[in-house]
Amino acid sequence: MKKKLINNIENALEEIRPFLNNDGGDISLVSVENKTVKVKFEGACSTCTVNQMTLKSGVEMIIKKHVPEIEKVISVEV
Repeated sequence: MKKKLINNIENALEEIRPFLNNDGGDISLVSVENKTVKVKFEGACSTCTVNQMTLKSGVEMIIKKHVPEIEKVISVEV
């Protein structure tokens, strides 16, 4: 179950990754705990002033579309 969940989250990230790459950034999956996904913005995205907006209106929306049981997506510094 966990492997399928992570695979679905990775598929969701692949859907948004080209948009982030266009701006010189990227995103990676850090962990899944309970119903919360932790991601890390990389490259230009890590210092972008609108990355929290991207997180909520882009990343979280797409992850929830692929994996409806996810309740929250947060960004972390690793």
